[in-house]
Amino acid sequence: MDSSQQHPHLPDDFIQLCQSVTAKRPNAVIDHILQYGFVTTEELKQRYGYNHPPRPARDVREHGIPLETFRVTGTDGRRIAAYKFGDISKARFSRLSGRTGLSTQLKDELIKRYGCKCFIYLEKVDKRELQIDHRVPFEVDGEPELESESFMLLCGSANRAKSWSCERDS
Repeated sequence: MDSSQQHPHLPDDFIQLCQSVTAKRPNAVIDHILQYGFVTTEELKQRYGYNHPPRPARDVREHGIPLETFRVTGTDGRRIAAYKFGDISKARFSRLSGRTGLSTQLKDELIKRYGCKCFIYLEKVDKRELQIDHRVPFEVDGEPELESESFMLLCGSANRAKSWSCERDS
């Protein structure tokens, strides 16, 4: 049976995009959603062993596959998050995988506007050590328009600390 017979409501190019993901974490999410329609954070933790369930969902989004988060009741009666495919028209078919690469042009624009410094530590940093980061975390806001207001420059240490903080809070 081909993919269009298994998932008649999903376009073939979307199925192909899903099947092109081979990394373990996002693949678990994608395969589960293809089979059952959605996956809960409880399933990601108990069935697949992911102690931080938002991470595999973020991995799926980073591969250009839109996910929608909604709430369901878990086995203990509490409300928990669940994920299903989002608006398929927003899937990013044009690249092999990963989020949009952020250009040196954007980096130069941010440096011109704000100076060559880390937005968190407010310290001057060599240009090559600065990293472009989303102001609003990718897993919250998705891929923003490539406008400088959507991004900030961080040193590697601040970027890791921000990422770690966001993961612990989600």
